[in-house]
Amino acid sequence: MPTQISFNRTELMTILNIYGRMVAAGEWRDYAIDSLKEKAVFSIFRRTSEMPLYRIEKNPKLARKQGAYALVSQQGQILKRGQDLSPIIKLLNQKLLKLVEK
Repeated sequence: MPTQISFNRTELMTILNIYGRMVAAGEWRDYAIDSLKEKAVFSIFRRTSEMPLYRIEKNPKLARKQGAYALVSQQGQILKRGQDLSPIIKLLNQKLLKLVEK
């Protein structure tokens, strides 16, 4: 049986930290985690019945090219890519700061 790609504990803690703050701000309501053969996906929803607002993807095959991590928009556009999870979380933090400033 082929192995599945998944987020490790540190990655999940980092993602769930920003997720919790966005839930507290009233912006996000639900999430889903998929561990697939090629990649792991953390999907973020505003409402359960909708398409995900964002997807944080971990694809180890791209680690040496564009980077293993990607932030993907609802339309499928790649907003940020990196070798590390922190630039993706930084971009989501900027969105949280804009919400707080309003």
